[in-house]
Amino acid sequence: MNTSVLSRAIPGTKYGQWAVVTGASDGIGKAFAELLAQSGFNLVIAARREDVLANLARHLSGLHGIAVRPVACDLGKPEGVALLEEVTEALDAGLLVAAAGFGTSGPFLRSDLTTELGMIDVNCRAVAALAHAFGNRFARRGGGGIVLLSSLVAFQGVPCAANYAATKAYVQTFAEGLRRELADAGVDVLAVAPGPVRSGFGQRKYADGHGPDTRRGRPRGAASAREPRDGATRVPGAVSGALTQAVAALGPRPCHGARHERHDETPASRGWFMRNALQ
Repeated sequence: MNTSVLSRAIPGTKYGQWAVVTGASDGIGKAFAELLAQSGFNLVIAARREDVLANLARHLSGLHGIAVRPVACDLGKPEGVALLEEVTEALDAGLLVAAAGFGTSGPFLRSDLTTELGMIDVNCRAVAALAHAFGNRFARRGGGGIVLLSSLVAFQGVPCAANYAATKAYVQTFAEGLRRELADAGVDVLAVAPGPVRSGFGQRKYADGHGPDTRRGRPRGAASAREPRDGATRVPGAVSGALTQAVAALGPRPCHGARHERHDETPASRGWFMRNALQ
């Protein structure tokens, strides 16, 4: 299937007039927000940095003539998820892109436990809470879509990123199960499993799809994701595809139904991934 996921998401159809994007202040989340705005969706954009969100909201609203509601919240806390649910309750929202998350690297026993547990809260607990809230809402309205950010490291254990890889394994298997559960309700579920992608996320912690920026520009690997022929997982990028096949034999489970699309990886981003994810 050559039709992009985002181009099929037309406002006013099964996906409603509004899309909700978490982690929208930069990186993959921002790229999703930009493309959905281009498609004509009104947006609720969520992240921790209020000033960055406000600037993005003004930019997207002025450029595309859409309504944008910024929500500054910390999804690592239950009240952050509750606030996002409250703000969107009266809107005809039919699309959720859960792109908020962060990662850690280094030996687990030397890591800060508070940070590691906080990562579980953001990458797993918040994803489950949002999927439950919006999944129920979409099922009641008779249709919708949920996009969850998995990772190339979700398919096997990764030394020196053990806890991070485990959080992404949760997202991956969660998406695979939800896809089957929600299909009869008309709700689409897609897991996006990026490898190295240039974005500002790496400035916080090294993680999947968010290595240190090597040059300015939008992370096209997320923006150009296309739906696989069979399966609910999308693995963008030529390097991601090659690495997925290389490590498949090492993991406890294969990467089912994944396709790979080239995006603008660089030697620097490939070097980052090899240093930080595979060693």
